[in-house]
Amino acid sequence: MSTPSPAAWPIRPLTRRDLTACADLSENRGWPREEHKWGLLLSAGRGYGIDDPDGGLVAACVVTGYGPQDGPDLAAVGMVLVAERHARRGIGRRLMRHIITAAGTTPLTLYATPNGRPLYEELGFKVIGRSEMVRGRFSPEPRPEGPATRPASAEDLAAILRLDEEVFGADRTPVITRLPAFADQFRVAEENGRLIGYAAAWPNMDTHVVGPLIARDTETAKALIASLAAHTDRPLRTDIDVRHEELREWAAQRGLASVAFNSVMTYGIPELPGDAARRFAPLTVAAG
Repeated sequence: MSTPSPAAWPIRPLTRRDLTACADLSENRGWPREEHKWGLLLSAGRGYGIDDPDGGLVAACVVTGYGPQDGPDLAAVGMVLVAERHARRGIGRRLMRHIITAAGTTPLTLYATPNGRPLYEELGFKVIGRSEMVRGRFSPEPRPEGPATRPASAEDLAAILRLDEEVFGADRTPVITRLPAFADQFRVAEENGRLIGYAAAWPNMDTHVVGPLIARDTETAKALIASLAAHTDRPLRTDIDVRHEELREWAAQRGLASVAFNSVMTYGIPELPGDAARRFAPLTVAAG
């Protein structure tokens, strides 16, 4: 009996039971294993995968929906990977077409690498912005300024969710409520008893990733990053929206060097909802 072609291999749901296989696939493509991040995405989002008849995953991705469960306002596509041995055979295109069909009328967004961008443009995604990944050991300012920050508490959660929905433009409760367990640090900035920003730092391999980073203004964003850096001995990594030039320049001065740029893309909407002026960095480029 002949082996079916990859075009006939079924696409199936992925769950946390597939975490190791997803990490193996990441490693196969030269990405970090990122099992901690995969665990969050497979819990809060919906995974799609294609199995290799000879064993292992051929392809995988995760779609994280935001808003009502039965009709999300927005869905973020991330971790789109195809095993090296099956690359350039149309499998990634097939997986993405499946996701677009499954999404129906729900708008989609993703962060595209330079290598991935041509495929997404072919499928109808449009570039609406860029982000800059920066990484390094944070050098604190001699006399830090800005609003006060402190660790977030359970009592802050309702205010954090309200602020996040206002800034992001969709309800992210299933993701945000997982942050206290997922992140090593979860901090808020406040002024006169009012919450004006929040940020988390979560472990990823040998770094702490700063995200999400929601802040009233650049000074608040700086204060949150500095407060997170003060409580870790790991290098920091984050993805800053390029429109926030002042924060990018400050991060470079503090030791966070540019690593890469990604394109922010959408399908079905011309712009992302919410308030871009207060959205400084995503939780992860895999989840928006």
